[in-house]
Amino acid sequence: MTYHLAGDSTVAPMKPGEEPMAGWGECLPLFVDAPVRNLAFGGATTASFVAAGSWDALLDGVAPGDTVVIQFGHNDQKEPELLAARGGYTDLLRRFVADAQARGAAAVLCTSCERRWFDGERITPTHGDYPNAVRDLAHELDVPLIDLTVFTTWLYEHLGDAGSARLLSHYAPGETAAWPAGLADDTHFRLEGARAVAAFVARSLRAIERRDGDAPARGSQLVS
Repeated sequence: MTYHLAGDSTVAPMKPGEEPMAGWGECLPLFVDAPVRNLAFGGATTASFVAAGSWDALLDGVAPGDTVVIQFGHNDQKEPELLAARGGYTDLLRRFVADAQARGAAAVLCTSCERRWFDGERITPTHGDYPNAVRDLAHELDVPLIDLTVFTTWLYEHLGDAGSARLLSHYAPGETAAWPAGLADDTHFRLEGARAVAAFVARSLRAIERRDGDAPARGSQLVS
């Protein structure tokens, strides 16, 4: 069995020279026993993932019994006419689920990781209706959901403003070669944050598999 990942920069491997920025998919092999095949890339939407040929490439490597983990939304919400939460975005997610299942694989939907935008002690939601659209689609299609919007919101609030900053790409001047002047990025993880999210995804996948005898259970919804 192999885990195949489709997603955006919050899932994708770091680019050479951008260390320690990382997506959670890069760290998932630390927490699961099965191979991980990560086709996520920075800036990806559901539509551009198809247009780039990445979805077809992912499907070409899928075998019966595999699991396809799907997380988009960060960039889809920037194209509301083409990829509305209840329109093109969910239409393509529905296609992804159907295509994976046609290959004999299980599909697992994820809501987007939340941005670390504090208002006092609370995180400001930034994804609009997109997480709810994914939750509703998982219910409609009776497929498992890993709610990373809820988990990351809880994680940031639990650690607080100062503590959670250590999970994201906040770099001092001179700390990294890619951003010599420093960086304050509240969307993209550094390795510590990527590992924390990957550990939760791995735990969620194990829980899904236990519910259905080592195959993801229909209709499971996992949050923090």
